[in-house]
Amino acid sequence: MTVDALTDVTGVRVGHATRAGGGWLTGTTVVLAPEGGAVAAVDVRGGGPGTKETDALDPRNVVRTVEAVVLTGGSAYGLDAASGVMAWLEERGRGVRVGPDPGHVVPVVPAACLFDLGRGGDFRARPDAATGRAAVEAAHASAPGAPVAEGCVGAGTGAVIGLLKGGVGSASTVLGSGITVAALVVANAVGSAMDPETGALYGELWQGRQGRWPRADVHEAARRRLAEVALTHSLPPLNTTLAVVATDAVLTKAQAQKVAGTAHDGIARAIRPAHLLNDGDTVFALATGARPLADEPLALNAVLAAGADLVTRALARAVRAADPVDGPGGTWPSYRQLYGGS
Repeated sequence: MTVDALTDVTGVRVGHATRAGGGWLTGTTVVLAPEGGAVAAVDVRGGGPGTKETDALDPRNVVRTVEAVVLTGGSAYGLDAASGVMAWLEERGRGVRVGPDPGHVVPVVPAACLFDLGRGGDFRARPDAATGRAAVEAAHASAPGAPVAEGCVGAGTGAVIGLLKGGVGSASTVLGSGITVAALVVANAVGSAMDPETGALYGELWQGRQGRWPRADVHEAARRRLAEVALTHSLPPLNTTLAVVATDAVLTKAQAQKVAGTAHDGIARAIRPAHLLNDGDTVFALATGARPLADEPLALNAVLAAGADLVTRALARAVRAADPVDGPGGTWPSYRQLYGGS
């Protein structure tokens, strides 16, 4: 049975650490690979990224697999969450072997951050190593194939998208070949997730959901509310959308990098405009290698197309799952609050 989430890729687990209330509105999400690691790659398209260990994923470099990927709030400060994940992995002997003792390992833990500083009220309330450890422990404790919590959790706790509250979304599919492809997205963008003329989510237009466009009167009320909210936002937008696309296919690092790059098309479908200077849009790809690509390049093309489609669908789900925020750090209504089930 599938749960339409990243954890449908066998062996992949997801854990969130969420801090909300009392000046906090941030968190960390960890994608934990099967023991032994997964082939990994990354593609960065935003103009203001904050990352750690992404150079190691270049196909020209020696590291082939990683044990975990960290997505975190807290801007560059939040990258410290990866230290907690590294420590947890080291304690279990998981990482690149660098010495004669089995415990002599260096866990390579790529990480990317998004900007959410001050959204809960306290600029200094941001993830640290303890937050990362809590997130990886949550991932490890989860059952295989468990559903992934969506909305304002983990790295999506303080996420916003345009003038709306953002969050975490996930989706998956099984291709005709039997290969599973899945995505997890943290929607936190300068651009908008919805068509200003109709209120429809861009990420749903391509799915043939035009018949579910919001009623005109509902959309007009939402536009008035968003105009009021815009007057309360005095700071320039600083954001970043993060994603992980995973598959159980056998991929080289170069092929995984192509998956990460094509998946950015999914962001561009669901957010307009995307990949701006104020964004740090980053997509990771993981391949667990359980199923061979039987017919290249057709099989790889199917994985590429599915990855982009799933990022789009996960983004729309993230927006629909988000809860509104109205506090000392600012006001961001949710799509569901404005449009209900439209």
